[in-house]
Amino acid sequence: MDMTATYESILAKEESPLPKIPDFMLDKVAALQASMAKLTQYEPPTKHLFHGGIYCRQVWRPAGCTIVGRVHKKEHFYMVVSGTVCVTTDDGVDTITGPALLCSKPGTKRAVHALTDALCMTFHATEATDVEKAGEELVEPDETSMFTLDNKLKNTELGVSL
Repeated sequence: MDMTATYESILAKEESPLPKIPDFMLDKVAALQASMAKLTQYEPPTKHLFHGGIYCRQVWRPAGCTIVGRVHKKEHFYMVVSGTVCVTTDDGVDTITGPALLCSKPGTKRAVHALTDALCMTFHATEATDVEKAGEELVEPDETSMFTLDNKLKNTELGVSL
């Protein structure tokens, strides 16, 4: 499936006011996701916390792990709590050592590669109190994603490495 076409179709929806991210980054993230879909997948330990209108998603990753996220509908915070990761941004790829906080814009789709063991978190304003409802509100549907909203592998035939 053409990942660029998928993102462009999300942007074309009348109800989706997402800004267009730079094509050169979109193309690179889409190519990475398509290549990764053919490999054994890592199912990252993920913790979901809801409190006071905030949804916090904690994702642990070992050194060498690469994760491609979904297109986000709303602004949110992305925090590298500990460790060092390479993260795609609108301008390219940045190497970030935690603790560090990024502000993500609507339309953001990140690829993150852990150079060391790392803990990363996102913080979203929402009244949702479960992962499915939060996902419907905060991220665009993505049939190309290899994972459910809870970071469980969709296609178990690919295998899971932990």
